[in-house]
Amino acid sequence: MQRIVQFARVIATRRSVREFSAEPVPFELIDQAIAIANTAPSGANKQPWRFVVVENVELKRRLRIAAEKEEWEFYHNRATPEWLADILPLGTSWQKPYMESAPYLIIVFRQDYELRLGPDGTPCQHSNYQVNESVGIAVGFLLAALHVAGLATLVHTPSPMGFLVKELGRPANERPFAIIPVGYPAENAQAPDLVKKSLEDVRLRL
Repeated sequence: MQRIVQFARVIATRRSVREFSAEPVPFELIDQAIAIANTAPSGANKQPWRFVVVENVELKRRLRIAAEKEEWEFYHNRATPEWLADILPLGTSWQKPYMESAPYLIIVFRQDYELRLGPDGTPCQHSNYQVNESVGIAVGFLLAALHVAGLATLVHTPSPMGFLVKELGRPANERPFAIIPVGYPAENAQAPDLVKKSLEDVRLRL
């Protein structure tokens, strides 16, 4: 009980951050967090995920340009009035400067199936199971690990995300799941003062 209460206090302080410091982050922290995410449970233990860590400045710039192109179109032409009203308190827009300012972008891909060589040497597809559920759990592990390490994160899911496959040269069996900017928060970084649902609102004991 003491351990879980201590963890609850730490994880309750996590907030999505959109303003990052230029202070370097040891890559070992990123590697360790991904190693923790890799321990997540998955359908048939297939671990249907790939974590692509981007730190190259020029590549981050290209990804930002591509993401903002999709986000501008979404905000101006595809988003419903209800959705825009719901995100208004968050202060978000189609502009995504954190795609460049964060020291790292962790691009999470889901692997819809595995590619293996068959007995005759030709590629064969092998099914993965509960892919979205499995990758979602792994991302939860990843966010918790990065927060415990003292790093700030954000989950960004531009719509659509197909540009990530092309820009990062991913194979046909991988599809983008989320972009997670990672770094130390900027000195004056701000986050919305959100109120979470109470335990009574989300837990039913029978």
